[in-house]
Amino acid sequence: MTGLIAASTSAADKRIAFRGGLSSGKIQRLPGAINPLTAKLIQEIGFEGVYVSGGAFSAALGLPDIGLTTLTEVVAHGRQIAGITDLPVLIDADTGFGEPMSAARTVLAAEDAGIAGLHLEDQVNPKRCGHLDGKAIVPTDEMVRRLRAAVTARRDPNFVICARTDAAGIGYDAASGKTGIDAAIERAKAYADAGADMIFTEALHTEAEFAKFRAAVDIPLLANMTEFGKSQLIPAQTLEDIGYNAVIYPVTTLRLAMGAIERGLREIHATGTQEGQLDQMQTRSRLYELLEYERYNEFDSGVFNFTLGGNQ
Repeated sequence: MTGLIAASTSAADKRIAFRGGLSSGKIQRLPGAINPLTAKLIQEIGFEGVYVSGGAFSAALGLPDIGLTTLTEVVAHGRQIAGITDLPVLIDADTGFGEPMSAARTVLAAEDAGIAGLHLEDQVNPKRCGHLDGKAIVPTDEMVRRLRAAVTARRDPNFVICARTDAAGIGYDAASGKTGIDAAIERAKAYADAGADMIFTEALHTEAEFAKFRAAVDIPLLANMTEFGKSQLIPAQTLEDIGYNAVIYPVTTLRLAMGAIERGLREIHATGTQEGQLDQMQTRSRLYELLEYERYNEFDSGVFNFTLGGNQ
């Protein structure tokens, strides 16, 4: 039964593994999972963790990434994914779904859901995708209160609280008197002092900017390698060489899936058949292999392999 239906690794052990990975000197690669089945594939292939993107989740609901999803929805989605994989799961918790007390409640809910960590950002509500223009950020001291509430609420000391700053893409930051990446560095230091375990700086542009940020901040760093955004796509090994501890690919699996779905649907609409798309599909046998059908059958046989006595 181990590993069937649910993960065989406890939430506590997954958090320990995540902490250990961040301090291992080897970059932790966390592709985004759009559903639990994707998380099973991420684990099978050999990645170090799983990411749950707020942007991908809202898009899957047919909504833009502007803070429309709720704490309950996001944590329930994260619980389903964390429940099926032995890998640590990091979730996007936006701004904490409110102000400091809400951020604290978000941490408690994520812990209860078996999640290994989350990130909170310093945008104002309602937030927007980090690679769009027109973002606004709260004053540094307001984000510090958000983080301190989250850190104080945490019960498992291994639960990772990551602070995301969008200051690099804002321009002039009145709170620090600095601009761009320098403002982001200033905020990152304040967030580390507030108890953040890791820093995520959104929308850096070049490898040189990633390196500059690494040189200025001395706690674990997370890089976002999202497609079609503001950041150069930097290989994981290069990020590791620079000194980054984790990298996420937040919307990659959604984009891969939706690209394939659109092509297939358009072909069916045009030709009346999916015949020409068969070689692009996951086969029935591969799906059953990923779902471990044979192990379920073995389990069923073991459970139900009995006979009743004649008088019962």
